[in-house]
Amino acid sequence: MSSSPTLGKILPCIWWPLLLVLCVSCQAVGMARGHGPLFFNLGYAALAVTLFVLERRFPHEPQWLESDGQFWPDLLHTVLTKGLVQLAVVGGATFGIHLAIGERAAGGFWPGHWPMAAQVALGLLIAEFGLYWAHRLGHEWPWLWRFHAVHHSSTRLWFFNTGRFHFVDTFKSIVLGLPLVFAAGAPGAVFVWISGITAYIGMLTHCNVEMRFGLLNYVFNTPGLHRWHHSTDLREGNSNYGENLMVFDLLYGTFFDEARRPPVRIGIAEAMPATFAGQLRAPFVWHRYQRRAEAKPEEYFNP
Repeated sequence: MSSSPTLGKILPCIWWPLLLVLCVSCQAVGMARGHGPLFFNLGYAALAVTLFVLERRFPHEPQWLESDGQFWPDLLHTVLTKGLVQLAVVGGATFGIHLAIGERAAGGFWPGHWPMAAQVALGLLIAEFGLYWAHRLGHEWPWLWRFHAVHHSSTRLWFFNTGRFHFVDTFKSIVLGLPLVFAAGAPGAVFVWISGITAYIGMLTHCNVEMRFGLLNYVFNTPGLHRWHHSTDLREGNSNYGENLMVFDLLYGTFFDEARRPPVRIGIAEAMPATFAGQLRAPFVWHRYQRRAEAKPEEYFNP
């Protein structure tokens, strides 16, 4: 009996690093055996199942366990927009590069003599610069916000809406991130690692599991930081733009974390159509949809 309270304090502190390490280890085994994509998918699926269970056993916000009516749009965004764009762009430009150039000698200024772990860390840092600005512009440039708002229109966070992105938003992030690493001369394996780690951290970032992060918040994008990012209060929401790392948020003054609980109420001030098709179309006819929401609020899940 005495160990239970202790375990209850320890588990929230180890869930995030433990799950990330297990996913990375799975991918490392697969790449060592020449089956990187297969083992990535296995690790990603296992992470999804694990988070599904943990969210119901140790939820950060019990209210977020309630349905928001967006299961099918979230699924379709994940499979048909984010999934297909990543398959086309990342599959062609990352796994394809890896198959085409294999373990070619690093070009440009790339330190190919470094251990692979150090090369991956460098690759993550370089990619993060582009990913950070892609994300920040999605908030600060009104036209791009219309596409990014599809993701932020979620009224709850859980692992399943990790892939809720408009295809334009996904494409923008990919083309601003990976080309920087390619221009630096990184070998193919580094691209595979960056894509895998980004996917793992992305799912972890959106999970609804009670966790504690401490100093990890100053290095990685964690669920604790990302919950602030989804706040309807723009002082909190226009912050923590990092995809994987927080270095540029700290550098450019957009890091936000306070010693209080992030808000339960998340979302956007604008209206978003309730259907998948409507969400794909909304950014292109944004003002028309906002006017329509006043007349037909039943067509919108967050008027």
